Amino acid sequence: MARPSSSWQIRRLRLMQMAAHWAGVLMLTAAPAAIGQAAEWGPETMQPIAVVQGLDKITARISTITVAVGDQARFGTLWITPKVCHKKPPEEAPEAAAFLEIDQQKPDEPRYRLMHGWMFASSRGLNALEHPVYDVWLVDCKKPDTSAQSPSSG
Repeated sequence: MARPSSSWQIRRLRLMQMAAHWAGVLMLTAAPAAIGQAAEWGPETMQPIAVVQGLDKITARISTITVAVGDQARFGTLWITPKVCHKKPPEEAPEAAAFLEIDQQKPDEPRYRLMHGWMFASSRGLNALEHPVYDVWLVDCKKPDTSAQSPSSG
């Protein structure tokens, strides 16, 4: 890397170094708590459906996307695939976490991975997808709604 030659380049480099340092500190303090939450959840907290929301920054519209674990849902040029979804029982502090894979596929281009990792409903800024056109975050994990499938009596 070339040495900075002007004072504004030196200041910019120092600011970038400070930002990288504090971003690292923030991740070191926030990530263990989030990872610990996911680690203490077991099969009894698993839910078959993930509910995510996506913001299209071009149209300023928010869409709610409901997708079963293992299935894929399309949001614009993004493909969202939940691999696992957990929700704490009602007697505990409310929290939902999902391991998501988000790919992008533009027309006439191959699909590529934008992110894969845990998203937490209570900490939307921790691991939400930030994209030039779309933002995606986890809202909830839930069981299928069986009330709409039950036969009506009458």
